[in-house]
Amino acid sequence: MFQKFCSSSCQRCATRGRFLRAGGLVSLVFLSLSVLTGCQQGGEEEAGAGGPLSVVATTTMISDMVAEVGGDKIQVFSMMGPGVDPHLYKPTASDIGHLKDADVIFYNGLFLEGRMAELFDRLKQEGKPVHAVSDKLPEEQLLNPAQFHGHPDPHIWGDAGLWATTVSVVVEGLSKADPENAAHYEAQGNVVREKYQALHEWALKKTAELPKEKRVLVTSHDAFNYLGRAYGFEVVGVQGISTVSEAGLADLARTVDFIKQRKVKAIFVESSVPRATIERISKDSGAVVGGELFSDAMGTPGELEDIGGEQIDLGTYEGMLKHNLNTAVEALK
Repeated sequence: MFQKFCSSSCQRCATRGRFLRAGGLVSLVFLSLSVLTGCQQGGEEEAGAGGPLSVVATTTMISDMVAEVGGDKIQVFSMMGPGVDPHLYKPTASDIGHLKDADVIFYNGLFLEGRMAELFDRLKQEGKPVHAVSDKLPEEQLLNPAQFHGHPDPHIWGDAGLWATTVSVVVEGLSKADPENAAHYEAQGNVVREKYQALHEWALKKTAELPKEKRVLVTSHDAFNYLGRAYGFEVVGVQGISTVSEAGLADLARTVDFIKQRKVKAIFVESSVPRATIERISKDSGAVVGGELFSDAMGTPGELEDIGGEQIDLGTYEGMLKHNLNTAVEALK
């Protein structure tokens, strides 16, 4: 890989062994970035020169928003795809190349991307235009559950109204990187905000079909607190914030007792978390598995689902939220 970009005398490559022995995701990624940037043969054109703005986004939800705001003025690379857990994600060689070439980068922030937060901080220090879409959210709108140990809950897209307020970060970031098309980004940003607000109103109406006492959402981990606050669900994440380890026996027993006491009809698996825990709880409690919810990533683009006579694309933010609420409401009725 390194021979493709560097001559044998490149001093940056000579440090490769030292960085790898030191360990650490951030050091490795920055070594790779420096190799790609500093050792390319002279005379080559920058990727995307004269073409659409090159944009990198971490999660599928952010990629979808950025694509809607940017339209044909940009080209978006999504680091993560359907079913990917951003808490555990590690950049690939392809990611590193796209980060090097990017004109602007967007990520969620609030530690959703785990250790990658250090990478984005370093990129900012190097002068790269990097923006966390959560940066401008007022602190009073952020949830701080005890299980997050002093950090705000990062799953802000669960509330479409709150998610709409993050569009301004994308508009501003694209406009600074591409001032000639600033008016386009501003206009499209207004369209996207209105779309998300309409989605929020749809979600409120859909949830109203379910009596309040039945609005209990039992899932694998704590990814739905904002959805719960916005649409009136009591949310129970069996594994807490963890998506790595399985729930302990005490957690399983406590959840089973809760389901029986509250007569919860259905519980839900998540697209980016293994199903075993929820399936075991379903067997022990008698509650059915009501379906799969998209937690930390959207569905596959182009996969359609009929909701109330409307064909929705599960690979969009709108499709993701409509699927989640329709699945939950119908299963819990």
